[in-house]
Amino acid sequence: MEKKIIAQNKKARHDYHILDTFEAGIVLQGSEVKSCRRGAVNLKDSYARIADGEIYIINMHISPYPYANRFNHEPLRKRKLLFHKREIKKLYGKIREKGQSFVPVRIYFNQRGKVKVEMALARGKKLHDRREDIRKKDMKREAEKELKYKR
Repeated sequence: MEKKIIAQNKKARHDYHILDTFEAGIVLQGSEVKSCRRGAVNLKDSYARIADGEIYIINMHISPYPYANRFNHEPLRKRKLLFHKREIKKLYGKIREKGQSFVPVRIYFNQRGKVKVEMALARGKKLHDRREDIRKKDMKREAEKELKYKR
């Protein structure tokens, strides 16, 4: 059984240079897990912050579960990520460096059915870097197109 991807943050790879990735558990309520199973998660514009020795993910939107009635969750509440203390200390120093961000790349169910978040330590791209990436992607697409027609 493989990882079942719930949502991906494609904008993160577009806006940032990914330096390192980390896997973390996430503290969710029951209705949030049900919404995750339906794929009702949006990682766009979400990021992580360290507060009180804990890491929290902010602006991750998990849509309310329609059958939870009054036991539903707040869609944009901050959610705690589960890291070891030594990982948090290591990340704290890296995130404080100028230009570094800690953003979610994707959220998925692992083989045991637990919700996990792949977080990335990233550095923001400049406008000319984004244009260069687009130019490389276009050149690669054109080369593949030429190979396809030569056959």
